[in-house]
Amino acid sequence: MRDSTVLGIDIGGSHITAALVNLNTYSLLEESCERKEINTGGKAADIINDWCEVIRKVIENNASFCGKIGIAMPGPFDYKAGISLINGQNKYDALYKLNVKELLSEKLAISSENISFSNDAESFLQGEVVCGIARGYKKVLGLTLGTGLGSAKSDDGIVEDADLWNTPFKDGIAEDYLSTRWFLRRSTELTGKHFAGVKEISEAVTVSPALQQVFAEFGENMGAFLTLFIQRENPELVVLGGNISKAHSLFFPAMESYLTQAGIFVPIRIAELGEEAPLVGAASSWIRNKVLSS
Repeated sequence: MRDSTVLGIDIGGSHITAALVNLNTYSLLEESCERKEINTGGKAADIINDWCEVIRKVIENNASFCGKIGIAMPGPFDYKAGISLINGQNKYDALYKLNVKELLSEKLAISSENISFSNDAESFLQGEVVCGIARGYKKVLGLTLGTGLGSAKSDDGIVEDADLWNTPFKDGIAEDYLSTRWFLRRSTELTGKHFAGVKEISEAVTVSPALQQVFAEFGENMGAFLTLFIQRENPELVVLGGNISKAHSLFFPAMESYLTQAGIFVPIRIAELGEEAPLVGAASSWIRNKVLSS
């Protein structure tokens, strides 16, 4: 089992989650899971130190770790070289143009050859394809809705980044309308109040017609965006993940109404694995890259 137990890591817009993944069963060693909130606007050294603190906890407490690490990382990022290209997104700006792979390798005393990076949305969809709600489907489109817009597509089990976040959409790009910052801006415009995040907005929606309108508008945005790419990619299934998807009951009616009027009847499903999906997907990058022996 040790040879197939890889450390899977999910780097989010505000946190890091890490756990050991058994690639024979695509399952997490539950007792190995660690999570920590990260100051993503902090200094590079502080970010790396916080990440390594979590990684060490998992490694030091589990003898089954095989020595290989798979990391799901938001873009833009040079995944092969391990260099961050994130800039001006209010997260991880301090890592811009730094070789994150080498920084982790040095801090953890692990060869950089044993550290693999994958796009976070790609890892999310990979997890759902191998052992989640997308298992058994040939063509799948996956979207992660959160601090940013992540996208990936799967064709016969081969998953790749769809890179749709900066697609021209309405008066800007897709991420302007399908992310947390859109919710925060629009909610303030309609209510005059400031909210910490989508969770807080969703909790107040029952007593606020204005916030109900916000979710309806978001659903229409989703419908318009999905129409474009369902028509282009012709998937059998669309899978939604990310924190915003937890409030899907509030925007699905408007989204589904838009899709129906557009003649789109592809099933839209919420991810089954939750935060496990990118961990499994990132760890399984070693199988996809044929680096880890079966």
